[in-house]
Amino acid sequence: MSLPRLPLTRALVNVLAAGTGRPCGLGVLPRAPDGQAAAFPYLILDSLPGEFSGPSFADWQADAAWTYQATSVGERADQVQWLGDRVRATLFDRTPSGWRTEIVVPGIRVIDRELTHDADGEPVDGSQGSIVTYVQRFTITVTPA
Repeated sequence: MSLPRLPLTRALVNVLAAGTGRPCGLGVLPRAPDGQAAAFPYLILDSLPGEFSGPSFADWQADAAWTYQATSVGERADQVQWLGDRVRATLFDRTPSGWRTEIVVPGIRVIDRELTHDADGEPVDGSQGSIVTYVQRFTITVTPA
């Protein structure tokens, strides 16, 4: 049995929303409590292909490296750069005792985090006005707890 990905993905959505102070949607535009689209800036988290290492794929002890993309979306370049800075700080800042922000997932232990791509803000033509995005890709490596 391989490690489940969905619990890590849900934990990342919550960690990013709490750590950045901005809404985070899983593959979609996040919504406010009233169901309306979240105000700018916000994050969209997407799952990308992962890798497995260690024992055979069917062995519960195999490690998994799951790759994600966090897209910061705003109306101005300064908004998305600010939000990109907050994503980096949330996921990759360290203290003397470890990561600044823990990613807690029952039955899974995070053993590594790696920022693999950090793009600058990209303007996108939108029908409602200007939209700017900032893309960051990172890999979270996990092992059974």
